[in-house]
Amino acid sequence: MTRSILFVIGDLDVGGAERHLLQILPPLARGNLSPAVYTLTHKGELAPLLEQQGIRVIAPPLSLLTRRLPRNVRRLVSLPLSFAGLLFALLRNRPRIVHFFLPAAYLLGGLTSLLVPLDGRVMSRRSLRDYQSGHQFLAKIERWLHRRMTACLGNSKAVVEQLAEEGIPGDRLGLIYNGIDINLYCSLPDRADLRQSLGLEKEALIMVMVANFIPYKGHEDLLQALSSIRLELPPSWVVLLVGGGTHEGIIRNHANAQGLAQHVRHLGARSDIPQILAAADMGILCSHQEGFSNSVLEGMAAGLPMVVTDVGGNPEAVIDGENGLVVPPKAPGALAAALLSLARDGDRRRQMGVAGQRRVEAQFSNNICVAKYAALYDGLLGKRASSVPDLIEPGA
Repeated sequence: MTRSILFVIGDLDVGGAERHLLQILPPLARGNLSPAVYTLTHKGELAPLLEQQGIRVIAPPLSLLTRRLPRNVRRLVSLPLSFAGLLFALLRNRPRIVHFFLPAAYLLGGLTSLLVPLDGRVMSRRSLRDYQSGHQFLAKIERWLHRRMTACLGNSKAVVEQLAEEGIPGDRLGLIYNGIDINLYCSLPDRADLRQSLGLEKEALIMVMVANFIPYKGHEDLLQALSSIRLELPPSWVVLLVGGGTHEGIIRNHANAQGLAQHVRHLGARSDIPQILAAADMGILCSHQEGFSNSVLEGMAAGLPMVVTDVGGNPEAVIDGENGLVVPPKAPGALAAALLSLARDGDRRRQMGVAGQRRVEAQFSNNICVAKYAALYDGLLGKRASSVPDLIEPGA
């Protein structure tokens, strides 16, 4: 009997959850499982990378045509098309498990999945529930769906604790951390060559933040922090901002207004993240909310000391004083002090970077992450009632 799993997500444009699927699905497919992906709106930029590895990506009917419609019209027609397309995909492909990633996919996909028989319904929440603010009706639907899921997963202890508060029993609640493909960081070009390719000075102090330009990512806090210490940093310091988003123009204008333009480099959305990180001296994530950030793990895998805010799963990855520094969110002064302390101490940066690499290898490798997913699915397909708590290690 087929061991097929359908993953449901909004789209496969570049983002944390989307890159997570790109990392876990190919190795799952090389095992004894048959994954496919259904996207609610359109396939997205990462879809070809999955399709090249034999993983089918299914989009709603007429998705290419509806993207050309005016925004209001597109919203009106996309919901029924997504519902109909997903229901057709479920009936035609008969997956044994459906796994929902992110709130929109959970709401639409979870409701649709109740119309067909399945061995397992799994939801993954990858952020704190701040997104529910102002949407109490949708939050109630989520809680109603929780009771109909076979397993509910969080990617950090902070997320799992919130799911438990929403009434999910312990035998259906679990934790699977994000994983990083360590091999991507093993044979990178020489650091000096990487800096030259990016147009960076060989001896410059390079900081990097990988995060889309969304207000809660804290880019404005970072600019304020850097502005307060710019005269105390080495003359040739640079911060690289990697990511896309509509808020980027605002951040660019703020950097100009604060006289930081010559030190702030906007690299846009990139596919060469390991190379960019390996050219840097320290990594930053000063977000106001998080589930569990891939970019923090990527910085650790590249050997960077990480300066992160104390939100979500950040302090679960970065042990303050060991492989980086943890500061309060929305506190530019504390962020500035942390950045300056590491900027002045190269030996400490290197020691923390090594500690971060070891921590990723021991706890956050993609092999560990994929093995936990595979164990979960094997348990569900084998009808073992204890598969969720035993194999996901809830609260671990």
